[in-house]
Order: sequence, then C-alpha cells, then structure tokens
Amino acid sequence: MRDRLPLWVRLRCGLEPRALTALVVVLVAAALFAGQHFWAAGPRQVPVPETLGPGGTRSQPLPHLEPASAAVPPPSLAAPAGPRTRIVVDVGGKVRRPGVFHLPAGSRVQDALKAAGGAEEGADLTGLNRARILADGEQVVVGLPLPAGEPAPGSAAPGAATGPISLNTATGEQLETLPGVGPVLAGHIIDHRTRTGGFRSVDELRDVTGIGERRFAELQHRVTP
Repeated sequence: MRDRLPLWVRLRCGLEPRALTALVVVLVAAALFAGQHFWAAGPRQVPVPETLGPGGTRSQPLPHLEPASAAVPPPSLAAPAGPRTRIVVDVGGKVRRPGVFHLPAGSRVQDALKAAGGAEEGADLTGLNRARILADGEQVVVGLPLPAGEPAPGSAAPGAATGPISLNTATGEQLETLPGVGPVLAGHIIDHRTRTGGFRSVDELRDVTGIGERRFAELQHRVTP
C-alpha cells in the first residue's frame, strides 16, 4: 500500500505501514457512513397504515356519504297534510272558563263544556243539546237567552218551516219540514248521519243520496251541522 502512494505523500507523511493502513480504513468507513446518511435523509414514500376493526380484522372502507342537505326533499315534495284531526270552538256564556278551545274532531257539546270547566251553578241547560257533534269554528253559548225568533240549535219543533235545523239531532219529522224533503230523503239523511258519525259541515249534504246541486242550494241556508 505504501509503495502505491505518491512520492510526495510518502516523503511528507513518513507514516508507518500500520498507521497508513489505519488511516485508509478510517477514510473508507467515513465515506460509507456519509453515503448511508445521505441516502437515509432523502424523501421516501410512506404507505398509509390499514385500519383494523374489532378482533384484528380489516375494516371496510367508509362509503361515500352525500351531504345532509341532499337527503332532505324540497318543500314542494313534502307529503300532503292529512285530514283535519282538531277543531276550534268558542265556548261562552255561563261557564267557568270561557274561551276558544282546540278539541279532537268529532267532539260533542258536552266535551266543549268540560274543556271550559263546566257550566256555572244554576245555568239553564234546557235548550242546549249536549250530545250534538261540534263543527270547526262553532260557537257554543251556555245559559244565555237567544234573540227573539231564533231557535236553539238542533231543537226545531215538528211542523216548523223556518229556522236552521240541526242535521245531527233532527228527527225525521223535523227534516220533512225542509223544502223538498220527504220521508225517503229524510231517511237517507239519517242513514248518512248514522253511518259517518254525524255531519261536520253543511257541505256533507252533497254526499247524501238524492241531494243534487239544486236541492243542496235550497237547503244549505236552512240547516246546521
């Protein structure tokens, strides 16, 4: 190794063979260490670790989720409103808590009285039909005299030709006092009332067999639910 070095190195260094060999080994080791360090410092691609589920099994990739706003249908596609399930009635007169009440559809006058806390002590309920089915927007007045010439709801007397007649409480004879209503048509009205649970509006007269548009026009202002 000494013989291969340039002459000026051999003359200046004056190194012994052992010292020269050690120097060469150190230089080679330093070069190897520098190359390894340079290679390790370079950029490398790091794989993404897999997610393990319970029990060490590989979990499935998460599905693509749509934004929450995309799952909400526009207002125009909303389901149509169902049939009316509540009615609003105004209860006044001699009751403990007069006011406007929201009641289930098909409620009767007795239910309205109960919602208003009941009638006051001594209130006259003679002309009040507590079994009558209420209509939406109706007013129930308890214990107060009616204006002269105005019959109580649902209390038309047989043979009377004027005043509104309650479709839900009138007898066959009372219905026959209406223009164009005979025993057969009166029976159809009572059958419809029994089958459907009562009239909720005068417009339901159109569903009664034997009542057309002309007959309905004659009766709509002479009857109440």
